[in-house]
Amino acid sequence: MLNGDVSAPPSTDPTAAFRERVRGTNICETTLLATDYLNHFNEIVMLLEMVPDMPELFEEALAWRPKSYVEHFTGSHSPFSALAVELYPHVPARYREPFDTTIGQLNALIERTVRIAADALAKRDLRALRHRIAVSLDQMRRLIDIAAGIIHGADKALSQDAIDSLIGR
Repeated sequence: MLNGDVSAPPSTDPTAAFRERVRGTNICETTLLATDYLNHFNEIVMLLEMVPDMPELFEEALAWRPKSYVEHFTGSHSPFSALAVELYPHVPARYREPFDTTIGQLNALIERTVRIAADALAKRDLRALRHRIAVSLDQMRRLIDIAAGIIHGADKALSQDAIDSLIGR
């Protein structure tokens, strides 16, 4: 300690500067991820919820496409979109890997659900449509909850065996 300098040593955390920049935003300081991304998935969940009662909405569900985290924020009007895009490559692997895995599982489940719904609609089997969508929606909500947990600092995703069990493979 020279001349009474008691300043803290420089941080060895490579994301420390980013953490400071996200204060006051909707981006988590721990993970550098934002929950706004999950709105993209909530949109398809809401559409699929309505399809059994309003089959004409299936065309909208069919038009829904997965978007990566960066694609979502690149097209977003959120005041923190540019920062979310900039920070994504710096998300610590302990969060990014389970997050990306969970999002991949969610996208696969949505794709499968849309295929199943299309088949049930083609057969005009509204009972099967209602049942299969209800089961899939429960699974989608669970995966969205897992993704939200990761965004807020949980570093766990479901194993492939667990997700296969969840979606009935």
